[in-house]
Amino acid sequence: MIESEADYLNRYDPAAFDRPSIAVDLVLMSVIDGLPAALLVRREEHPFAGSWALPGGFVHIDESLDDAARRLLGDKAHMADAYMEQLYTFGALGRDPRTRVISVAYFALLPADRFAAALRADHGLTLARLRMDEDGNVAASTDDGNGDTALPLAFDHAELLSHAIRRLRGKIDYSPIGFALLPDRFTLRALQDVHEAILSVSLNKSAFRRRMLDRGWLEPTGERVTGSSFRPAELFRFRPVSS
Repeated sequence: MIESEADYLNRYDPAAFDRPSIAVDLVLMSVIDGLPAALLVRREEHPFAGSWALPGGFVHIDESLDDAARRLLGDKAHMADAYMEQLYTFGALGRDPRTRVISVAYFALLPADRFAAALRADHGLTLARLRMDEDGNVAASTDDGNGDTALPLAFDHAELLSHAIRRLRGKIDYSPIGFALLPDRFTLRALQDVHEAILSVSLNKSAFRRRMLDRGWLEPTGERVTGSSFRPAELFRFRPVSS
């Protein structure tokens, strides 16, 4: 007699195979002071007590990955909402000294002012500046009032941040992803600043502006920056282009 699926599932032993833990880490990025930046939280407990990590945590047995990401966005990042998408899955052996942990990284780009409330609500958070060298190694730092202070990164989160920056660099020139880092109305100078911060290069002003205008992504608002003693810059808004 052929065993039914119901009977098979009834006798199935979940402990027959090792079950790694699943975590979600949030890469919430912005641009500050001409550099890419990410929200980090100071770890108070072992492992890596005193180091800085991306907001994250373990996935509950009764929730989806997306639900876990939304929960952690509120619980750890103190943010009500943000459009997030999966970045990559990290599963190197030994990435967490506690046990076998596979982490699904979620990625979001936000203007710097979106982090203000979270930083006020939790002094264990910081919006850290990120620098990536030619080999892809990422270092994080913050300004403590006496200059830059290096922040040691926990787990393999330097690798997660490196992957996020490389993803950004690969997409920003051909997609409108950089507009997520700007307010609703912005100047062309601010748009160029975002591109230069992500790419870590200086761009030709005229060529950059011509390229952005030619792509049809920019819609003039008819407004200009107020309070300028010189000729005020024109304000634009992002105009989605249908494919």
